This record gives sequence, C-alpha cells and structure tokens, in this order.
Amino acid sequence: MCASQDRHDGQPEWAADPAEGDRYLGWRDLTVWKTRLGRIVAALASRAARWIGPYPVLALTLLVGVVLVVALTAVSVEIYEAVVETDGVAGLDEPVLRAAMAARTPQLNAAVTAFTDLGGPVIMPILAAVAAIALAIWHRQVGPVVLMAVATAGSLLMTTVGKALVGRIRPPLADAVAPYETSASFPSGHTLNAVVVAGVVAYLLVLRQQRWRTRAATVAAAVVFAVAMGLSRVFLGHHWLTDVLVAWTLGLAWLAVVITMHRLYLTVRHVRPRR
Repeated sequence: MCASQDRHDGQPEWAADPAEGDRYLGWRDLTVWKTRLGRIVAALASRAARWIGPYPVLALTLLVGVVLVVALTAVSVEIYEAVVETDGVAGLDEPVLRAAMAARTPQLNAAVTAFTDLGGPVIMPILAAVAAIALAIWHRQVGPVVLMAVATAGSLLMTTVGKALVGRIRPPLADAVAPYETSASFPSGHTLNAVVVAGVVAYLLVLRQQRWRTRAATVAAAVVFAVAMGLSRVFLGHHWLTDVLVAWTLGLAWLAVVITMHRLYLTVRHVRPRR
C-alpha cells in the first residue's frame, strides 16, 4: 500500500521507511511544490541528486543556507541602522523599558528570570538536544537530530555575526534585573534561539500529528514560548525592544530556510531512482 493510500485510510504506515512519514503535513505532500520558484528549485535539486547523489546536494543546500544566514543578518543590520537614524521603532525602546521597570515586583522578577534562563547558553542547548533525540526516537531516524543541529548552528551564527557587526550596548545596568549580561545587545540571542528551537520542534511534531487541533495547539505553544522569551528579555532590561523585534524576524526567516531545506531533502529522497 502506498503512503498516499495510507493517508486516506487514516492509518499511515512508516515501518518500511520512517522518512515517508515526514512527507506529509496533514493531507499535504511536502514533496509537491505549488509555486513556480519552488518547482524550479526542487527540479534542480532532484536533477543534481541523480548526478552526484542526494547527500552532496544536501551539503550544497546547507552551504546556500549558511550564505543566506549571513545575508539575512547583514540586511537586518542595515534595517536596524536605518530605523535608528529615523528614530522609528527605536523610539519605542526607552518608553517600553520604562513601562517594564514600572511593572516589576520581586516575585515577578524571580519568575521571569527563571523562565528566561530556559533560553540561555546552558539550558537551551540541553533542551534542544533532548527534544531532538526524543523526536529522533519517535520518528525512528536521525533526521530530527541533524535538522536541529543545522538550525541551532545557523541561529548561533546569526547571533554572533549580528552582535559583531552592530556592537550595540545593552540597557543600563541600573535599569536591569540581576544577573547582568555584558555581551553586545543586538540581536537577542535568547529570542532568536527560542524561535528556531521551538519552531523546529513544532515542525517535526506536526509532521506526525493527525488532528488539525493538535497541530494548531503545537504551533500555538511554540509561538507563545518564542514571544514570551522575547518579552522576558525586555522586561528584565537585558535587551532593547528592537533587539527582540529583529530576533523574531531573523528567527522566522531562518526557520523558513531550514524547513525549505528539509522539504528539498524529502523531495530528493522521494524522487531519486531506487538502486
């Protein structure tokens, strides 16, 4: 019985090839590209896979993804500098920080600090690794581990490049909640990593979830986590609002690149000739 037939029966079978289960998001076949650009890219990747094999194609795709990471970060820096010059969104930085300071209480500060620590350089990698391993066991393949590794590596690269290019100073320590941070402020690494890690986990979960309500709840939980992480950074005075806004947009852009790379992998794997 083919995978599409399994889907229509409501009982997909992945025992023969676990990767086949990742081909579908609900009823949608991810190896079918509906846009003209998508079809062109998928056709080029599939054709290249017949000549050099699927894994070299994936390596090339990853290289393109790295270039896109650097390009996206550079563009965000240009947008940020333009915004600062016109005092547009950056004009909200000080008022939002003042509003956050007015809302603080010792109990709320402790709770938000405990939450924001989840996105830090110690706990977030652990959470990402545990989630990737658990998903790999559930999917019965190493794909989730590879996807998470690529996604987090790109996120860290974007954060590093952005901080180096801008070198923005964080809000004054007098306006922040301890423990204090001294690295560059732009973009918010906690927020960027939260978007990417939560997004990848949600994406891999919805690939195997059959009910649309379950998929909607999974996506909503990822969105709430990423939004709350960004707001926690502003509330504690560890980042300016614009640091978080750019981190959200960069994270979503990189997440879109990672998901597209995964779809190309599924497409190449699906159409390549069997030996």
